[in-house]
Amino acid sequence: MATKVYIVYYSMYGHVEKLAEEIKKGAASVEGVEAKLWQVPETLPEEVLSKMSAPPKSDVPIISTDQLAEADGLLLGFPTRFGMMAAQFKAFLDATGGLWRTQQLAGKPAGIFYSTGSQGGGQETTPLTAITQLVHHGMIFVPIGYTFGAGMFEMEKVKGGSPYGAGTLAGDGSRFPTELELEQAFHQGKYFATIAKKLKESS
Repeated sequence: MATKVYIVYYSMYGHVEKLAEEIKKGAASVEGVEAKLWQVPETLPEEVLSKMSAPPKSDVPIISTDQLAEADGLLLGFPTRFGMMAAQFKAFLDATGGLWRTQQLAGKPAGIFYSTGSQGGGQETTPLTAITQLVHHGMIFVPIGYTFGAGMFEMEKVKGGSPYGAGTLAGDGSRFPTELELEQAFHQGKYFATIAKKLKESS
């Protein structure tokens, strides 16, 4: 049976979604892996989103908390808000109490990817503070470490991401993931899927 990798994300302006799409490509490049994109529910009313100039959501399906248990591995993506995950994604995780009580996510591998407004805006604190969610569910955090190679040491260009996972810098919103950031996202998807597949085959 195929190893199911779910890429679950929240994206208000499309930056995290761009990373998610590339991560899916990377995961799907691993033989025997089935990768699927999911969005978490929006919590803000349309009136507020309109005032924030947020574009319409894509047609990627909305996931329910129960569907998380179907996956063999989860890659979770979100923008930062003051150095932590956006409230929309936190609200979604806050609703996973039923999965926690039954331990349905325990032992599953999980990775994190993210977007921040600036270089000092949470490229490490956002994934670091998000790990607590994985820990309470008993999940296995899979960082990319320095497996991306030379791309991790880029000093001439502005680049998001860290050993925790792929990332991008949105700036004022007009900056979208660069080629290097997308390459890192693809790498994360492929690297994570390889590990998720090994864990499933050994269970």
